[in-house]
Amino acid sequence: MSKLASVSDSISQIENQNLAEIDNLDRQLFEHFQSKFVIQPSLTRPLVSFQANKIRPIYRWYKYKEAFSASLVEYLLQKYRITQGKILDPFAGSGTALFAASELGINADGIELLAIGQQIITTKQLLDTEFTSEDLERLKIWYKLQVWQECEERITLKELNITKGAYPETTKDWIERYLGACQLENIRVKTVLHFALLCILESISYTRKDGQYLRWDYRSGRGLGKTSFDKGEILEFNQAITDKLAEILSDLAPATQQLELFPINIIPGKINLYKGSCLQVLSHLHETEYSAIITSPPYCNRYDYTRTYALELALLGISEKELIKLRQEMLSCTVENKAKDLLTINPSWKTALTIADEQSLLQRILNYLDLQKEQSKLNNKGIPRMVRGYFYEMACVIQECFRVLQPGTHLFMVNDNVRYAGVSISVDMILSDFAEKIGFTVENILVLPGDKGNSSQQMGNHGREPLRKCVYVWKKP
Repeated sequence: MSKLASVSDSISQIENQNLAEIDNLDRQLFEHFQSKFVIQPSLTRPLVSFQANKIRPIYRWYKYKEAFSASLVEYLLQKYRITQGKILDPFAGSGTALFAASELGINADGIELLAIGQQIITTKQLLDTEFTSEDLERLKIWYKLQVWQECEERITLKELNITKGAYPETTKDWIERYLGACQLENIRVKTVLHFALLCILESISYTRKDGQYLRWDYRSGRGLGKTSFDKGEILEFNQAITDKLAEILSDLAPATQQLELFPINIIPGKINLYKGSCLQVLSHLHETEYSAIITSPPYCNRYDYTRTYALELALLGISEKELIKLRQEMLSCTVENKAKDLLTINPSWKTALTIADEQSLLQRILNYLDLQKEQSKLNNKGIPRMVRGYFYEMACVIQECFRVLQPGTHLFMVNDNVRYAGVSISVDMILSDFAEKIGFTVENILVLPGDKGNSSQQMGNHGREPLRKCVYVWKKP
């Protein structure tokens, strides 16, 4: 017993030394960036999340929880006097940055991997550029007469293994009737009707998006854990889809003549979407092409968007094999992400990878997480690989962003700090350190007032220590 106690004491001593070294390195980095941290009272959580979009016409149609608000984009563009040129969002999501910039007359390019984000963006583009007055009248007929209720044609609802049983049987039947009726419309009307359906899937299902996975309501009879989950009201299909069509028609009403999503006194900027992984697409963009980058990458928080958006991806025809492929193509933010061969994608990223190799705080954190893994103290052994992949891939993204920005222009990034195994990981400072070494000037790290707390599990194990949520402001000299 004394030998076992001695081994345990030695391990605890090594852990404490590692934690002390991490704390010291974090403090040194904070001293370096201390003058850059600015608490910005105007940057509220609703502003840097989807919350502010909930009451905003057009942006409210689809609840893309990971989005920032259009108001944040407008705030940044106006504060930093970006009035022309072209912006880029390498993680475009539902296209908030693209459409908000376009409304101000600024061209915008986006890169998006997931089919749901692509569909949201292309549908809004279609409504602005191709939808005719006849199409609009057809949409009104669908709303008034509930056309799908009279349709005998059915299209079988596509499902993935993780979405089977997601809907009450009556709801599934209505979805299939609705899809059948859509087949009788032209491609433009059909696209908008499919989009409306995508917007309501979660509300009519037994599921709720919960970061790392879909949570299943106890009424589904599936996936019950230690405690049963009650998501509350599950909307009835006919009412939900009718309400969504009414919302879309209402938001289009102010521009009924031209069917434009933008104010008529401003010529909207052109929007272009690149479909695919930013790690693949960025390398092919022209040097010094953009006058700003506004983005929010996936956070290093284990959220698996291929699972949380599985209902939508299934409806869009993504297969099981394609889902697995998407999960690996994403920026490493889930424990299932395997290491990517970044130098094969772009040999010039050796610069970025060397910078990551030499970042002392990051390397100490990775060593600590590896030690925790060896001792089976992590709740998932994939955490060290995920954290390592996240920072090395982000270093490459930052290098490419520097390359494609025009001199004298800004990169704005929304991101969260995270915690694993009791270690707070200062994502803001590590990425800002990468940015400085790549050539950016770190102008500010704008901090939201009222820092984010831990998860309940982390609080139980390590107490409540706030985590910063920030908007990074980097400038290319």
